[in-house]
Amino acid sequence: MKKFYIDPDIRKASTLPACFYHDAEIFDLLLSEVLVKSWQWIGSSSDLLPLTHYAYPFELHNEPLLLIKPANEDIVCLSNVCTHRGNILVHHPGKLRQLKCMYHGRRFEMNGQFKFMPEFQEAEQFPRPCDDLRDFSLGQWFSHLFVSLEPAIDFSQIVEVLNERVGHLPIDLHKLSKNHSKEYIVNSHWALYCDNYLEGFHIPFVHDDLNDVLDYGQYETILYDHAVLQVGYTDDSENVFDLPEEHLDYGRNVAAYYYWIFPNIMFNFYPWGLSVNVVKPISINRTKVSFISYIFDDSKVEEGAGAALDKVEREDEFVVENVHRGLRSKYYQAGRFSPTREKGVHHFHRLLAKYMNKVMEE
Repeated sequence: MKKFYIDPDIRKASTLPACFYHDAEIFDLLLSEVLVKSWQWIGSSSDLLPLTHYAYPFELHNEPLLLIKPANEDIVCLSNVCTHRGNILVHHPGKLRQLKCMYHGRRFEMNGQFKFMPEFQEAEQFPRPCDDLRDFSLGQWFSHLFVSLEPAIDFSQIVEVLNERVGHLPIDLHKLSKNHSKEYIVNSHWALYCDNYLEGFHIPFVHDDLNDVLDYGQYETILYDHAVLQVGYTDDSENVFDLPEEHLDYGRNVAAYYYWIFPNIMFNFYPWGLSVNVVKPISINRTKVSFISYIFDDSKVEEGAGAALDKVEREDEFVVENVHRGLRSKYYQAGRFSPTREKGVHHFHRLLAKYMNKVMEE
């Protein structure tokens, strides 16, 4: 594979080539070398771990993991694989009296430390450090939990980005609403879905209703090292955030804060609450997009920029799937970036190129 180059000057830069989205080897490397090194949102601790001594099993990048809330200790993320013979330890969320493998009886402390194993009295050099359950990096912003298998950046960077503009919100008072949450299957490469999210350029052409709410001329894109914030302003003085005087946007009518966390997580804040979007690759041609809603003010759900999210999603799916098909054209190689409207996409492509080139150097 050739290295990817995205000119740092957006006025001169070309996009990633079409082959990036249709090459199976590149797709596998993105999963194994980019997503594995990123922070992935898992959920709210109040929903996943409602009690002490509670365990929540899940998979991340096909790795069996386990969130545990020990009594009087911080939440931990552990391997859900027994260090004896590789058996899965916990199959269902619930309260545990002890962490014990049902295969041969190996037991662990709730923090993953090896505790006891029957019939191993004669084993030499036992137990060893590798007999403990491996622990993984866990980040927490308010009650929201993030996990990374091999973090490339410190989680504090994400916290700083979010706190800058939405840290004053009562995040832990936002309640999960399953009725307003939904999953979609998009027939395209996962990175194309992120490309579309990262620019407001298409809003006047694709989203009539949303365009009526947002002031396209004032739409703003702000870049961070591993994140992008898009701020949607509006002429409507009602369906906006009530911002404190010390806030960066005080005095402006903000309808939405759209946060993207590299490479595939979105936190969308509206006056009614928060919509978390998780973009999960299924295959090179299929992506699952989850919309998880946390509501603070029910009366505003159908108002402003955060209304009709299902309609907006369907409109996005249509264009993203068509781009995925169009990139198979033998006559299309790469495109250019709008210097005023596609700064977020340019930033994403530069990050992808950086990570992929590092892998190829190794």
